[in-house]
Amino acid sequence: MNEGEFDPSGDQAVSSELAGVLPVDFTAFHSQQHRAYLRYAHLQLGNAKDAEEIADDVFTFLLKVWPQALREASLHAFAWAALREHVERRLAVLERPVAMVETAWFAALRRSSRERLELLESKLGLYAAIAELSERQYDVVLLMFLLGNNCDTVARMMGIAPATVRSHIRGARRALSRKLGVDWIPGEEKDQ
Repeated sequence: MNEGEFDPSGDQAVSSELAGVLPVDFTAFHSQQHRAYLRYAHLQLGNAKDAEEIADDVFTFLLKVWPQALREASLHAFAWAALREHVERRLAVLERPVAMVETAWFAALRRSSRERLELLESKLGLYAAIAELSERQYDVVLLMFLLGNNCDTVARMMGIAPATVRSHIRGARRALSRKLGVDWIPGEEKDQ
């Protein structure tokens, strides 16, 4: 995976040797969430090595507490909180802020032609404004618009209701429109 590119080229499945000894439900959860967790961590940290280590650390933690995790009100919400905590701790150790603005902008730049460079410069301001959203709005915007998940997938990943995702999107749109000085058109998120 190249710097600035937050779409890993391959999924890391649990090896067949380990799959036979790990809980079946853990193996299924790992295979459903690993790629998304890896992409999120890469977007936050800005490099593949740290992202891979974070994803591995999160799933190692989850495996250690798996029986407890299954008793939580929402396994997905519990796991999402663990992912966020691992990312935040790594950023603290690295003594640097979230890399999302630079990572997302660089990925967009790599996909662009020179004619669209001016448009991309305005995206840098958008990414900076996204970085200032509340924690939940930030996660929903990243998962839906930068990582390309749909509303139901984001809700499942975060362990919240689809209606809550839509509410966070509405709040994020209002906040972003204020920060960027553009008009927000209520109802345009209905197609999400």
